[in-house]
Amino acid sequence: MKQIVFIFMSLLLMTGGAFAQNKAVIAAEVTTHDFGTIQEDNGTVTHTFKIKNQGDAPLVITRVIASCGCTTPNWTKEPIAAGKEGEIKITFDPKGRPGPFAKTISVYSNGKTGSFVLTIRGEVQ
Repeated sequence: MKQIVFIFMSLLLMTGGAFAQNKAVIAAEVTTHDFGTIQEDNGTVTHTFKIKNQGDAPLVITRVIASCGCTTPNWTKEPIAAGKEGEIKITFDPKGRPGPFAKTISVYSNGKTGSFVLTIRGEVQ
């Protein structure tokens, strides 16, 4: 009887371990972008971050939240297959914001518990 329970538990643990390995993993080679010095009169500036799925399952970006209303994110809405890339495009509006700035963008997905953080910075003249 003990052998049957042991075999059953072993099979259960092996099956659970196999399912746990199929997971999306969000990554980016570059997580910070410096716009340098920008002119307020020239209008908005944009940077596109390349996001890669380094996992085995499709990566789904569920939401992207900027730390300020002056920063607008736009991202790949469809699932990103394992080994493939998606984009997160960040637009910053410098109007009425002279001086240095640093803004964070929190990316929520099934590829990380909590948020994956991107940063933009620069100086408005």
